[in-house]
Amino acid sequence: MMNIALWIFQGIIALMFAMTAFMKLSKSRQDLKKQGGGRMDWVDDVSGSNLKLIGSLELLASIGIIIPHLTGILPWLTPVAAIGIICIMIGAMTLHIRKGDGKQAVLPTVFLFLMAAFVAYGRFVLIPA
Repeated sequence: MMNIALWIFQGIIALMFAMTAFMKLSKSRQDLKKQGGGRMDWVDDVSGSNLKLIGSLELLASIGIIIPHLTGILPWLTPVAAIGIICIMIGAMTLHIRKGDGKQAVLPTVFLFLMAAFVAYGRFVLIPA
């Protein structure tokens, strides 16, 4: 049962990170702000290269949270990817809190942080490869 919960969380994280990564990698700053409806105004606070770096890290995280454990090739990378996601979410929470974006911006990052922490713990301790 725990393994099923871990896979569900991994799938949700991978999907969410892949979607946001593709947005950051393919859209302009103005398009992101417009599409975000106020939740993406933070893009003005980072450089264009940092925005692409964030998108690239999110894409790698979405791959790393699934593929290693699924294929059995270096499965220890899955919880390492979860720790990377935790780091990304700490940065996102810090940015949103500093900007005063409110709960609507901070809560999704907290939710993803907690899911990634569960996956990291679950794949390192509960069900190691």
